[in-house]
Amino acid sequence: MAIEKEKKSCGQVMTEWKEFIWNPRTHQFMGRTGSSWALILLFYLVFYGFLTALFTLTMWVMLQTVDQYTPKYQDRLSVPGMMIRPKAEDGLDIHYKVNRTEAWEKYVTGLNRFLEAYNDSRQAATNERCHPGKYHEQLDNGVKNYPKTACQFNRTILQNCSGLEDPTYGYRDGRPCVLVKMNRIINFYAGDNKTMNISCTAKKDEDVQKLGDIEMYPPNGTIDLMYFPYYGKKVQVNYTQPVVAVKFLNPVLNFDHFVECKINAVNIPTTDERDKFAGRVSFRIRIDTD
Repeated sequence: MAIEKEKKSCGQVMTEWKEFIWNPRTHQFMGRTGSSWALILLFYLVFYGFLTALFTLTMWVMLQTVDQYTPKYQDRLSVPGMMIRPKAEDGLDIHYKVNRTEAWEKYVTGLNRFLEAYNDSRQAATNERCHPGKYHEQLDNGVKNYPKTACQFNRTILQNCSGLEDPTYGYRDGRPCVLVKMNRIINFYAGDNKTMNISCTAKKDEDVQKLGDIEMYPPNGTIDLMYFPYYGKKVQVNYTQPVVAVKFLNPVLNFDHFVECKINAVNIPTTDERDKFAGRVSFRIRIDTD
């Protein structure tokens, strides 16, 4: 016959819990004496101290091999990518209603913010006038990572897309401007000493007429060699990369335009299907009337 387990009263349970937390007879706290707790704390203090020291030493050794001026590995950056401005929060889509200021104002704000560094006065104060048509190579003068100068890229070069003549960059009139830029790669000689430019067109041949006419600034979307090579943001502090402005003059409204811009340079391939941004960039632009 099974023996029924004696039920404990609430007072007895509370008494047992109090005795477990602190037993005045054995001077134990939660089942352990003071010396036992001290040994456990000492063990974990030494253990985690050792792990912390090991991690710190490992990080210190690794940092000794890192150059703060030049990335150690650039094998995945042999071909520069491309990007556009303004860049929407939802990706490379520019979509707005032409009769709603609040719909396109965010694009104008983004362009203004991006082009602040290109103001002529700021460029004249921080960068120098260079000789077009050749690389702006600079020696270290016997000092590693000697500070380098940068060539001026003035905002006025972008003409109708500079935001100076038309502060809305054409968005108010349904003739928007999009800036295309090539990402920076340290010590990369873009163009291989030959002229290069950026071109843009509709991704599908049947949509070229709907996309309409395009104007490029600088003319023909030219990128001058004098803006290369790039030496890194710590050495070339005031460097502003060249951009090309694309102005869509008469795109068909209420239609999805898929546009591709690519750099035409002898040493920048643009046909790698594994990397959609290598030497090119694709984006969608749609302008609605209501």
